[in-house]
Amino acid sequence: MKLPDSLREQMKIPLGTLIPESQSNKENILKHIEQNSYIITVGDRTTEKMIGFDLIPSLQIVDGIEKREKREPPKLANATEITVDNPPAEITSQSIDVIKKAFLMKTPIRILVTGEEDLLVLPVCIHAPENSVVLYGQPNEGLVVVKINSEIRNKVQSLLDLME
Repeated sequence: MKLPDSLREQMKIPLGTLIPESQSNKENILKHIEQNSYIITVGDRTTEKMIGFDLIPSLQIVDGIEKREKREPPKLANATEITVDNPPAEITSQSIDVIKKAFLMKTPIRILVTGEEDLLVLPVCIHAPENSVVLYGQPNEGLVVVKINSEIRNKVQSLLDLME
């Protein structure tokens, strides 16, 4: 599935609560995460930040790129790593299959994307377990926290339905 130009602006609207960069500390983030939540991070910086706060995400999706600059993926021992190809502005069926499989595996799991991971927030929101919280970065603004529920799943599904 490819992201049409007509959807690009809509994709800049946070799916959940935006915590401004200046306030995205451990204390503020924890206010949005219930105990025993399945934590999912999408993005290298977001993943690195959570690991730095000792909030180890159950599922991490990274691509080794931040703001179009190559970088080292965040360090984490003991994570099972899966690699998947996902071109920029696309969601491949292989990526969706890997995400579904990851939710059935022992955590922590890291999906290392060759290409771009940004849009994988969408299939993650559809397939994540009920008690999940998805965190991803909003460029130059802060951190978005999405609590997975039927309302979010429906909203995301309607976005996916508009992709080509």
